Amino acid sequence: MNEPVIEERFEEFLKGENLKMTPQRRRVFEKAFDVHEHFSVERMYEWLKAEEGPDVSRATVYRTLEVLERGGFIEAVETGRGEVVYEHILGHEHHDHMVCRVCGTIAEFQDEEIEALQRKNAEKLGFIMTGHMLRLSGICGDCAKKLRAEGTLDATLESL
Repeated sequence: MNEPVIEERFEEFLKGENLKMTPQRRRVFEKAFDVHEHFSVERMYEWLKAEEGPDVSRATVYRTLEVLERGGFIEAVETGRGEVVYEHILGHEHHDHMVCRVCGTIAEFQDEEIEALQRKNAEKLGFIMTGHMLRLSGICGDCAKKLRAEGTLDATLESL
């Protein structure tokens, strides 16, 4: 799905919410679909502040990302460290996340066996699944290696 089609859908969604596509909302929307990484409200604000264009406040970034999420254009991922990051999802295949609770790294993965088990369990319970998010939290390989070398892996695991 290309960005003009997504932008048209977003404008239609905004109308349904009695909102307008302001220059500031357009900048947030465009940046969200230009980047191919997870980003926080603060990171988005920094990117927009560094670029030319109409000024965009943190509050506008926050509210626009909230609207994009509500409309199903982006998805929020809890990092488990008190931070929420976003990614655009339209035009991308479904994937799940592994989030490191030490450094915040997010690894994406796809596994058809996990997907099949989720569908099977939903069907068994008569549940009509319309979507899902799977987030595994733990410690990434790099952090685990470092913590082992420091002798603090067990203490870190207990504190999480």
